[in-house]
Amino acid sequence: MSLPVYDFAIVGAGMAGASLAAEIAPHASVLVLEAEDVPGYHSTGRSAAFWEECYGGPGVVPLTLASGEYLRDHGFLRQRGALYVGKSEDKTQIDEFFETFRGTGVTIERLDRKGLEARVPAMREGWSDAIWEPACADIDVAGLHQHYLKALKHHGANLVCRAQVTALSRTDDGGWIIQTAKGDVFRAAKIVNAAGAWADPLAQLAGARPLGIDPKRRTVVQLRVDPEPPDNLPLVLDINGDFYFKSDGGRLWLSPHDEIPSQPCDAAPEEIDVAQVIDRFQSVTDWTIAAVERRWAGLRSFAPDRLPVYGPDPEIEGFEWFAGQGGFGIQTAPAAARLGAQIMLGHSADAMTTRIDPAAYSPARFHGAQAPACT
Repeated sequence: MSLPVYDFAIVGAGMAGASLAAEIAPHASVLVLEAEDVPGYHSTGRSAAFWEECYGGPGVVPLTLASGEYLRDHGFLRQRGALYVGKSEDKTQIDEFFETFRGTGVTIERLDRKGLEARVPAMREGWSDAIWEPACADIDVAGLHQHYLKALKHHGANLVCRAQVTALSRTDDGGWIIQTAKGDVFRAAKIVNAAGAWADPLAQLAGARPLGIDPKRRTVVQLRVDPEPPDNLPLVLDINGDFYFKSDGGRLWLSPHDEIPSQPCDAAPEEIDVAQVIDRFQSVTDWTIAAVERRWAGLRSFAPDRLPVYGPDPEIEGFEWFAGQGGFGIQTAPAAARLGAQIMLGHSADAMTTRIDPAAYSPARFHGAQAPACT
């Protein structure tokens, strides 16, 4: 019996692959292949995600802002607010940050020491400048991921787990034959690379040039502190990128904001990273650390220019990229998936994506080729 030929085979069922499949499936046949036993095992399942307008830089802001309404309307956001904090010697960095985002559409304001203390009374002396971003909100990551998994199945997409792709080859008609580690074989007209940390290795299987999408390890620890932090504590981020923390159910989630180069793997925290961030935290607040209750790590994967990569490979026909989404892939998921689907299906921009330039995220920028536009 001949194998069915899917219009799209999306490799990866984390937030990237699941959201894209949910957007494409109403218009084309979709196969989603996930290497792990369950979708979202790696980056998606380990994210302390928040919707934060400035996160990822000005080039990511259009995707973030375009995703906000969808996330709010579907109940995936819980308001928190964010503070970028600095010492007196960090005034230049605070000024530069403020100017960088002026005019991008984000809502930010300058605070002095008094304004900072009003929001985080435990900050030690010396932390005197801050930028307040009121719109920042926690994201229900698991809920959003399940929302997209349910949608892709509702629209007829076929999700196959324990399906690690080990070989890709072309058919006579220009399609693809996909082989997995279990020996299963699938066929598709197009391959979509939503493989996260494994994006470049998957590209090599297809004969495409790797784009330099590098996985980087991010560590998070859960602390019990005295006194117990309030639930309305804002997300607090160091202006120099040395830490961030937020409250969660009477505990603190603390990260060194690290980006440690890593091979694609099942990431685990390193003791040195945990020790370093605890040392930093003790110089920032008056809270006493009573216990380190949990620690975990995940991989965030970046293209060389730290912008995501969406669209067709300029050299390998039928090979599409949907990768390099760093730590902002969850907060931008609705707009990114909508934009990716429009590019891959040849559909026009809609109200969500009309202010987003698809050429800014095209893989063609790494090849010196002209990027395709949404019609």
